[in-house]
Amino acid sequence: MKLRQRAARYARTKARVLVRLGVWSLLEAGQTFLAGYALARALDAGFLIGDVRTGLLWLGAAGAAVVVGAVGTGRVYGVVAALVEPVRDRLVSKVVRRGVREADPGALSGLTQQVEIARDTLAGLVLVSRSFLFTAAGALIGLFSLDPLLLAVVVPPLLAAVALFAATLRPLARRQEAFLAADEALAEDLGAVGSGLRDITATGAESRVARSLDRRIGVELRTARSLARWSPARVAALALGGEVPVILLLVAAPWLLRRGVTPGALVGALAYVGQSLYPALQNLVHGLGTSGARLTVVLRRLLPPEPEPHAADAEASPATEASPAAERSPEPKAPALALSGLRFAYGPASEPVLHGLDLALPPGTHLAVVGPSGTGKSTLTALIAGLLAPDAGTTHIHGRPAPEATALRTLIPQEAYVHGGTLAENLTLHRPDPVPEDELLAAADAVGLTPLLTALGGPDAQVDPTALSAGERQLLALTRAYLSTAPLALLDEATCHLDAEAEERAERAFADRPGGTLVVVAHRMSSARRADLVLVLDGARTVCGTHAELLASSPLYRDLMGDWAGAPDARVG
Repeated sequence: MKLRQRAARYARTKARVLVRLGVWSLLEAGQTFLAGYALARALDAGFLIGDVRTGLLWLGAAGAAVVVGAVGTGRVYGVVAALVEPVRDRLVSKVVRRGVREADPGALSGLTQQVEIARDTLAGLVLVSRSFLFTAAGALIGLFSLDPLLLAVVVPPLLAAVALFAATLRPLARRQEAFLAADEALAEDLGAVGSGLRDITATGAESRVARSLDRRIGVELRTARSLARWSPARVAALALGGEVPVILLLVAAPWLLRRGVTPGALVGALAYVGQSLYPALQNLVHGLGTSGARLTVVLRRLLPPEPEPHAADAEASPATEASPAAERSPEPKAPALALSGLRFAYGPASEPVLHGLDLALPPGTHLAVVGPSGTGKSTLTALIAGLLAPDAGTTHIHGRPAPEATALRTLIPQEAYVHGGTLAENLTLHRPDPVPEDELLAAADAVGLTPLLTALGGPDAQVDPTALSAGERQLLALTRAYLSTAPLALLDEATCHLDAEAEERAERAFADRPGGTLVVVAHRMSSARRADLVLVLDGARTVCGTHAELLASSPLYRDLMGDWAGAPDARVG
């Protein structure tokens, strides 16, 4: 559903609020009417014929109207709050729901920035639009009351200005959206670079990163220039509607006076244009032209289009109805993970971390990845998870290219993420539909979370992430991944804060998941002893085999294992 239709539907639900807004705004229209009319009467019926008392009375009436108008304006703010705050509450609910239920990475930005932008700009737009409508109505009624000829001079350029400004709104919104997207992309890249400067320098990737940022900056510069090109149109609209009428009134003054327009009426008309119409138009152009485009962009991001019902939807073919599930389902005969010629380096001048790696894992395989520090264990999981793009080679997950297999994999990093809310909300973050409590409790028992779940008060207990230890956060993240529907689980030292017994229990739970495949970056070498296969990363000498095969054939693997292959606490770098 389009934003315009949503706005109309919301306005119908707030009809009483809009009526109150109109009633209080009438006081402002009355103030505008008297600002010019009282001035004209003070001159024509008072000062110009020597009746000072009458002139002062009319000026006093204008002053009293200002006070009454101020009261109305003050009440307007309260009514605007009643109109805008429910919108903010709805947006917050949608953002939180999307962040919790769909694991949307943009939810935090939406909650802390975009919702507040929407609330503030919507309030501003209501105020400036209302002010322009009622101010223009008061001024035009005043001009007609003074002399209808004055409308013939003032209205044409004013209408032309509003039409010119309205014509710029849609292209301005498109360019504003492009600029915001470019700005956000640049900010995201700069944030990633800022936190990884040491790694960038260590791997010699400065030139590569600089070229990437230069492209981002170039895109933002082009969108900013495209946006700026529409500024002259807004300036022209302001001049046409606010300054041209003044010039026309002055030029046409002799003609107007000869046709019966009084000097007071002419001065009143100038007051209407200079003190009422021009400021109202200026607020409208700046408010609606900038904030309106920004609000449109933000609402499009916060409110994804709602599907519109069609008759054909009720008669969708079975193949069409099954297509979303088919996209998420793995191909039954394809390897769970297939790497072909995978190569990656952190910069053009850096030595490759992975050298043409080939690997194929059948579904249900438990693979442990070991190797000295810096051999690319975490890099490998990042490539499989799609966080990095390989320089060469391909990655397929259950027959699907890595970029298309988001729903088929889940990555649990070393630093586990836990958010506020209930335990159940944390654990079901990757499930689109409600999870039965029995399934949730079974998953917690399998991974080893049950003691913590009981101590905290059950699935509905509130979680304070800062009160949890690093190991407790890891257990929560592991259970969340266990509950996900992704058949491929990637554990990148995700158990490093657990003791050996808890680590074994968690790994065995993932290895025993029906249809599940497990890739573990080993923190302890005992993980390799439990795995079906072990991948030993060592540059170009990478080898893969069973624990027994590697003990017999790989000196590096024997060194990593130590003098006693059965050591349960032997750790890998």
